[in-house]
Amino acid sequence: MMLSRTKPAVGPGSSATTAKVDKKKKQMPKLEDFLSDRDYTGAITVLEFNRNSGKSNEENDMWIAYCAFHLGDYKRAMEEYERLTKRDGCHPDNWVNLGCCYFLLGMYDESDKATQKVEDKAPNSHLQNRLLFHLSHKFNDEKRLMGYHQNLQDVVEDQLSLASIHYLRSHYQEAIDIYKRILLDNREYLALNVYVALCYYKLDYYDVSQEVLAVYLQQHTDSAVALNLKACNHFRLYNGKAAEAELKSLQDMASPSFIFAQDLVKHNLVVFRNGEGALQILPPLIDVIPEARLNLVIYYLKQDDVNEAYNLIKDLEPTTPQEYILKGVVNASLGQEQGSREHLKIAQQYFQLVGGSASECDTIPGRQCMAACFFLLKQFEDVLIYFNSIKSYFYNDDTFNFNYAQAKSAVGNYKEGEEVFLLIQSEKIKSDYTYLSWLARCYIMNRKARLAWELYLKMETSGESFSLLQLIANDCYKMGQFYYAAKAFDVLERLDPNPEYWEGKRGACVGVFQLIIAGHEPRMTCDTCSLESAHVSV
Repeated sequence: MMLSRTKPAVGPGSSATTAKVDKKKKQMPKLEDFLSDRDYTGAITVLEFNRNSGKSNEENDMWIAYCAFHLGDYKRAMEEYERLTKRDGCHPDNWVNLGCCYFLLGMYDESDKATQKVEDKAPNSHLQNRLLFHLSHKFNDEKRLMGYHQNLQDVVEDQLSLASIHYLRSHYQEAIDIYKRILLDNREYLALNVYVALCYYKLDYYDVSQEVLAVYLQQHTDSAVALNLKACNHFRLYNGKAAEAELKSLQDMASPSFIFAQDLVKHNLVVFRNGEGALQILPPLIDVIPEARLNLVIYYLKQDDVNEAYNLIKDLEPTTPQEYILKGVVNASLGQEQGSREHLKIAQQYFQLVGGSASECDTIPGRQCMAACFFLLKQFEDVLIYFNSIKSYFYNDDTFNFNYAQAKSAVGNYKEGEEVFLLIQSEKIKSDYTYLSWLARCYIMNRKARLAWELYLKMETSGESFSLLQLIANDCYKMGQFYYAAKAFDVLERLDPNPEYWEGKRGACVGVFQLIIAGHEPRMTCDTCSLESAHVSV
């Protein structure tokens, strides 16, 4: 085998020579290459090498801050820009860039001060105007906002800034119009598809959002923002497990050093898992992720901790329909729990505000709000107008069916009320006194008093069981179902020897005898009734 060798060990063609040639071909990667490839981790590595090897200068430090910013490490970028602004002859752009870092860290006052420092040193830049435009929105300063709005020009960056303000003010269609107009002239701006998809998500067009998002994901399969939005669409269209599977693919792709959007992923996993880990994950994210406070309030409501939910949301000034709705729900829950008419009135006003708004009146949440408003006002005919328009979307929703059945029963439609009550599967709702009392009344009004009596027999002795007994006794008597009226009055008299219960039992027994004589009750009913009320003298 050794005699068949053809490749020389030394000289031209040897491995050593080839290695030297390859080494010559390899060159030190340049900063420009990393930046053009958007490899900011690689770029910052080169820049830090230059700094540590004594080759650092102001330009090198500015690039470090730039790369840290684009990696989402705003704190590191802020520290770099702060050092740059302390130098003599600092370039005005560094103050604006520092303001951008402060803005993204939620330090709006500091951002405003840093940005304003440039005005005396240099004319306003487009970036400065955009930043001050957004700060005006954060400060709710409409006059100032409009001033910077007038300075915006018909260039891509300014129009994107305007679209983002539309989005933040819940003007999603206006934002979509701007994004689409820019896309017509700049097809290569694929990221705009993510913004359009996000607007459609906010408009509840989840399937449309998915279609638009797919255009971007075909080219950038590892985008954290796009994959997170895709997961949110899956959550709305399917369920939490499908959404979690999408986020898992994002987590699997991410390296340990990847920190961008991690808080967002943690937050959404809590939502997808129906609140699991809420108390550990959500509190630190309050005022970092806007939805964190709202989702923690929802968690407390699901745990029946209405007071904690109220304490968390009472100082929140609502600006979006979701915030108005949640404040309405919390006030309604607190009002019902404490019997507070004031809280119920506040809830009714919040619901009316959302349901009557031009942007929400024809949406499903808007119609739910109007139904809730009329429910609190006890105008059940109006409640049913709104419930009937959206019931096809909530066929298997226990909470919706619970309210829908109450409204049906309240207007005297007990047959349909009973049918809807029986669709409910939630054991929590089925053990609630409101459910039991309304279902018992439906049974009685539909001449099924025996089923109402069985509901009472399944209850443990308590104040609620006593109230249900009173309802059965009085409703059965009113509906001429005297046998079960007599049974109910008999138990009531034993629990509370009130003359009214005795009178009720006597009248019910007489009613039973009359029904037997008329042939509407079997004779054996008389024997049972006589045994239960043997001490009654008629």
